[in-house]
Amino acid sequence: MKNSEGWDGKLRMEPKAVITNPEALEDSDYSDPEAPPVEEIDADEDLSAVLTFSSIDQDIDLVHCRVSSIAALHLDRFNKLRRLCLRQNQISRIDFPSNVAATLTELDLYDNLISHVKGLEEFHGLTSLDLSFNKIKHIKNVSHLVKLTELFFVQNKISNIEGLEGLNALKNLELGANRIREIENIDHLSALEELWLGKNKITEMKNLDSLSNLRIISIQSNRLTHLHGLSALPNLEELYLSHNAVTDLAGLEKNTTLRVLDFSNNQVSHLEHLSTLKNLEEVWGSNNQLASFEEVERELKDKEKLETVYFEGNPLQTKGPAVYRNKVKLALPQISQIDASMFILDSFLRSLD
Repeated sequence: MKNSEGWDGKLRMEPKAVITNPEALEDSDYSDPEAPPVEEIDADEDLSAVLTFSSIDQDIDLVHCRVSSIAALHLDRFNKLRRLCLRQNQISRIDFPSNVAATLTELDLYDNLISHVKGLEEFHGLTSLDLSFNKIKHIKNVSHLVKLTELFFVQNKISNIEGLEGLNALKNLELGANRIREIENIDHLSALEELWLGKNKITEMKNLDSLSNLRIISIQSNRLTHLHGLSALPNLEELYLSHNAVTDLAGLEKNTTLRVLDFSNNQVSHLEHLSTLKNLEEVWGSNNQLASFEEVERELKDKEKLETVYFEGNPLQTKGPAVYRNKVKLALPQISQIDASMFILDSFLRSLD
């Protein structure tokens, strides 16, 4: 479920996109302003009457309906329920009938009032669990959910990564917008492909060496000053680390599969250490201290797959805005996009050569 600009409330980043409503990360009581109006229902018991799907229905969506009691929905009527979405309600307690637990594979409780993870003891078949935008302080009582492939705890009050033992099938872990200071207790998640840690208090990349299947790391808006700790990730394709305090790009030399590199809003002054990254397709480096077009050409011209670069807000652009785009195009003739602007005609003509 996404708003009109494509943002789904998590710290996800679509290709060539940025978070469109960052205020959600600052306000612990935030609710999606694009959500439909609250349905006028007097009580949860009235919702039970509205919920008239047949007993063989597998998907139920009750979004923004003022649900406060799961029990009042009488979900025991549904014997084959596979996916249940209760986003943006007023649920504080997880309390489902046993027959729902036996069949459910996807449970979405995003944006409710849950403070403790309890009541999931019988949900052994869950593959996706979303508890984002709640009031949870500790990750507990999920380690028995061994079939989980997706787990979301975005925008809670979590200080420690813990309680994930046994989740060996997990591919996507989202912990953005919490209070985490250290990457820890995830070294056993050998199947993990995506790790989202934006908007925390992390100072270094650590304890990642065993996660050889990681393809995406998002760690923007933290407290990083360097990029050491990534060299053992041979399959890393996308790295998002904007809004940190990184001063150089050392530490990426062995990440030769990297396609997308976003180091916007840091303190990088040179494009060194990128010579081995032959598969780069996008380089986002806006609002740093890059000043040399010669260095841009030297470090990036040989990247034949490179299509997009973002350099606005650097001395490259601010000291000569009138000639900036032409100089970038001369330095990197293979690209088709500079900042937010694309030159499609140039790309089309090159394709005819």
